[in-house]
Amino acid sequence: MKRYLTTKEVATLARLSTRTIERLRALGRGPKFFRVGGKGVRYAEIDVHAWIEKHPVEQG
Repeated sequence: MKRYLTTKEVATLARLSTRTIERLRALGRGPKFFRVGGKGVRYAEIDVHAWIEKHPVEQG
């Protein structure tokens, strides 16, 4: 069964702020998401992990 995450949970996994996740979502550069109940947003955990792997953080 798929597990669905909140923006806060995604931010924790990605080690980013919730505001950064929201900004990336607005720009179309964040993980795949869907809306629930009008304003709610959820992410499939598998999509979040795929997005994190595809967008590694550069050190330097």
